[in-house]
Amino acid sequence: MSATWTPDEIRRFTTADELQIAARRTDGTLRRWVPIWVVCVDEQVYVRTWYRRNTGWFAHVLDSQRACIRVPDLQSEVSVEDVGSRSQQLRADVDTAYRTKYARYGASTIEQMVSPAAAATTLRLTPEQDRITPA
Repeated sequence: MSATWTPDEIRRFTTADELQIAARRTDGTLRRWVPIWVVCVDEQVYVRTWYRRNTGWFAHVLDSQRACIRVPDLQSEVSVEDVGSRSQQLRADVDTAYRTKYARYGASTIEQMVSPAAAATTLRLTPEQDRITPA
């Protein structure tokens, strides 16, 4: 059963420069942690990649539709949903979130993350019940 993010968890994602994501192998062990930019829109968590759609961490989490993510003081199992071909409004909202949060990296970097190819890789991360919030 999926859960929803708490306001404190959304704050953690919003203030973290990036999250780390790891896909699970079929035996349940985690693949290596990969840092990735993260944004929140309407209390939902989104990530994208601007390269390697069919390889690496992205392909692994798409195949399993599950991953483990972490930011400071929070680790969670998540369901992964490919929303890259959803509404133009969702794309625009996620694009705006990337432009706002990561503007300090410069226009050329941001434009890669809001390009049509990157937008097509948008994933929504929904928490599972298993969360670890270190004390």
